[in-house]
Order: sequence, then C-alpha cells, then structure tokens
Amino acid sequence: QTPGEFEVYLHWATSDDSAGGGYVIEGGVAPISGKVERTGGYDHFQSRRIGRTLLVAGRNRIVVRPDGPLTTPALMDLRAIRNFCIIAHIDHGKSTLADRLLQTTGAVNARTFRAQVLDDMDLERERGITIKASAVRLHYRAADGLDYLLNLIDTPGHVDFSFEVTKSLQACEGTLLVVDATQGVEAQTVANYQLARARGLAVIPVLNKIDLANAQPERVEAEIAHLLQAPGVRVTRASAKEGKGVPELLERIVGEIPPPTGDPAAPLSCLVFDSSYDAYKGVVVFVRLFNGTMRPRMPVTCMGNQQRFEVQALGVLTPQPERIDELRA
Repeated sequence: QTPGEFEVYLHWATSDDSAGGGYVIEGGVAPISGKVERTGGYDHFQSRRIGRTLLVAGRNRIVVRPDGPLTTPALMDLRAIRNFCIIAHIDHGKSTLADRLLQTTGAVNARTFRAQVLDDMDLERERGITIKASAVRLHYRAADGLDYLLNLIDTPGHVDFSFEVTKSLQACEGTLLVVDATQGVEAQTVANYQLARARGLAVIPVLNKIDLANAQPERVEAEIAHLLQAPGVRVTRASAKEGKGVPELLERIVGEIPPPTGDPAAPLSCLVFDSSYDAYKGVVVFVRLFNGTMRPRMPVTCMGNQQRFEVQALGVLTPQPERIDELRA
C-alpha cells in the first residue's frame, strides 16, 4: 500500500490513462517488477510479503508503472493490441514501409537489419517482390506513454497473389493503404481497398515515396479521396526509404485502428490465415485467436475437415521466432 519498488504477481493488467500510463493490476499468476504510483478502489484487501514479493488477494486495484513493457500475452490488455496489415499495388513500397516500422519500433537493430526483412523466400529477395504474406509482432510505446502490441501482416501486391491479401484481411481490424506518390491509384490499389471495405476494416491511407523528384502528392491525394469517397480524408505523407512520416503513422495506428475483441475464457475459436511446412517441426500454422486460450499439448479440431490435431508448441514472430507458453484471445 506504500508507493515504492516492489514485485507483484499479476493475473491481468489494463492501461489506466488517469494514472499517467500506469496499469491497473488484479489477482496473480505472472511476475512483474515496477513502482507503485497509487493505490485505491479496493476493499477486503489482503496481502502478505515474502522478501520483495507482494502476494495480493481479495478485491483490489493497484496502479503501477512497470520497469519494462508488458510482453507476456497474459498481461496484455486487448485495448493495447492492434492487428493490421499493409495493402497496395505492386512496387508501391509496402515491404520498405514494413522495414521502417520494424526499425522504428526496435524490432530489428542496425546489425541484424537487411532490406525486405519479412521476405524470407529466395525468389522474393531476388525479384524484390512479396509473394507470401508475412506476420510480425511489434512493441511500441506511444506518445500517451502506454505500451502497445502491434501485430503486422505484410501482404503481396501482385494480382496473382490476391488470395494472400484476402486471408490477411480476415485476421485484422485495420489496414494501411499505401499509394505511390509518383504512380497514383492503380488496379490493385482499388481491388485491395474494396476487399478491406467489404470486411469493414479501418483504412489509413498513406502517400509513399514523397521524397522522389517526380512525386505529385496533391494529385494523388485527390485520387485517394475519390477512391475512399471521403473528401478531405487525412492522408499521411511518408517516405519509407528515408523514414519520413513513420512516427506519425504509428500514432495513427494506435489511435484509429480499433482493438480486437474476445474472451480468453470462452471456448477456443481461431482463424488459420497462413501455414508452412518445416522438415523438423512439421506443419507450422499462423492463427488469429478470436476467443479462448491455446496451450501446448491441447487438442484442436479444424472445422473445415473435422481433423483433430495436438498443439506441439506455440510462439510469436518478433520477427525471429520466440516460444511462449500460451496464446490468448
């Protein structure tokens, strides 16, 4: 109850704007270190201290500021999660923009960075195009002082791979619509936007390549407004190559894309939006959980063919694979 350094076991945490970016903590399963900023709103408060560990029981509310970001899925409030993808016509700069997002959020450093980070197929890197959609998890501390979890999917732009775009959109609540400032709105710009609109997703238009000498931002912004049927729509001007406009874009992502909804305690319900085969691990599936919690050794049923499988391991891409104990909706 006294402000100061401590370690507490948490059940879940939610962001609390009134506490200046602190977290409201209740119950207890996972450890986290931090500093108490205020306490209040509790009754039947019970606790006992073992060393530097405070075990909390009863109905209580404690606001803390963590020493680091809450990366454990069990501690991430749904309100701090954003699921989005990047869509565009081919060669409008999607993968380069994804690179800048990874660099700006610290997911990759200068030593490990390479162009087209998310394109891991040899043909993709040789031709400079995206063939398969790629997912990655980013951690971002916004201007409001809160930590957000950004789940990004980089999609292909070529019409031959439009099914990859359709699958990715089904796993998201929002999308970045990237348009080349020199080329303007093109065929796949329109097609991909129509898919996003049909899904009811939040669309953030981005005008890319404004650093080029032949860029025509005013003309292309008018084309975007006509496509979206929204005169005066806010368009973020960016240069993915130089990193211009990326900080503003991150703030728009956390501010304009709605958080997901779901109940971790409900029966498991998820969407398989991609998969691959590993000679050592077997089938690797990429899923979006809508309800429930998934753990290793858990039996799951694919509703399309009623086939039953057992989950061997769970992980996230950051962009390197990281094993975790559970996935929660």
